[in-house]
Amino acid sequence: MTTSTTWPVVHVLRDRNAGLCLSGVVVSGFGASALWLASGVWVKDLTGSDGLAALCLLAMWLPTPAGPLLGILADRVRRKPLLIGANLLLGALLLALVAVDGPGDLWLLYAVLFVYGTAGVVHDAAESALVATAVGPSLLGDFNGLRVTAAEGMKLLAPPAGAGLYAAYGGASVALLDAATFVLATALYAAVRVQEDKPAPPTGRPRRRAAEGVRHLWAHPVLRPLVLAGGAAMLCAGLNGAMVYAVVDALGHSPAYTGVLYAVQGAGSVAVGLLSGTALRHLGARRFAASGIALLAVAVALRGVPSEPVALVCGAAIGVGLPAVLIAALTCVQHETPGALLGRVTATAHTLVYAPNVVGLAAGAALVELVSHRLVLVALGAALLVAAAALCQSPARAERTASRSPSDANPA
Repeated sequence: MTTSTTWPVVHVLRDRNAGLCLSGVVVSGFGASALWLASGVWVKDLTGSDGLAALCLLAMWLPTPAGPLLGILADRVRRKPLLIGANLLLGALLLALVAVDGPGDLWLLYAVLFVYGTAGVVHDAAESALVATAVGPSLLGDFNGLRVTAAEGMKLLAPPAGAGLYAAYGGASVALLDAATFVLATALYAAVRVQEDKPAPPTGRPRRRAAEGVRHLWAHPVLRPLVLAGGAAMLCAGLNGAMVYAVVDALGHSPAYTGVLYAVQGAGSVAVGLLSGTALRHLGARRFAASGIALLAVAVALRGVPSEPVALVCGAAIGVGLPAVLIAALTCVQHETPGALLGRVTATAHTLVYAPNVVGLAAGAALVELVSHRLVLVALGAALLVAAAALCQSPARAERTASRSPSDANPA
């Protein structure tokens, strides 16, 4: 039975390497999501400060702009041993949080979270490169979709689990849980069967080697528009996320209702992750991404309507639309990048796609106090429609390149 007619979950899990890699993503993602929430609550309890609690997320995100440089490591050594080493390092690192017992120990927490974020950038680059080698090209679209499904599922399950564990046993217990998930992920990645060639000795300075990955991405007629579209979508998503409390307030609900909207959005992301492999094969990467951005645009613009059913539908539509461009971009990076550059190009793509989300959140937090959230949401919808249109109007050369990609069986 062909990939296009087989339920993607079954098809991916039947492949030994794909199933092991996906299990590693699920396990480590559970621990990371639990720690993400618990660390902020931990700081809030120790200090009573919302600002210091928010710094936890900043500490984890801060290394992201250094992705092109950090990605060099993922091209310098074999990816499987690097991934195993990164998981063991993160597991050992988290054990230091057992020593955090008061406000005077916060420097240790922030330091661990910063190193956690730095190692996470290398981890993600190595993981993507390993998957591109260990998983068949025809499965990459399905795998990346299921990766999003797993990540969103962990965001729904892990934070409540982490919060419950924190309430019962304190922050150190959540750190120990996260450390245990990295140890388990190490065993899963160690079981992956893959033949990796020894990387060639490095030439040139680190900055030059990092620039090679940037140049490949920027010069590529398929990757550049997809990655830029992903960054634009994430920038708008950050601005949209900053409006969520104003949306909830307009609906007449308490701030806790945001949990309902995020749950609905997560359910939409789970759904699109399950279907993305099939959609990539039938629509092609650019049309799949453009369709997702267009759906995101409409959902964001209508989110300002003070109606609970509309808000719920828009939340689900945002969950469906946003991951589409991210899945398309990552899959094309894996298909269109030589193995020797894959770590650097992946890390660069992650920086260009995800760093704008932090900028959007910060800008939105300031903007929501100055301008009506409805005007902001309509403006974001218009900007996203422009991004979708620009992606559809790629040059003819990109069209020809996209038609040769395994993920674009029916080119746009």
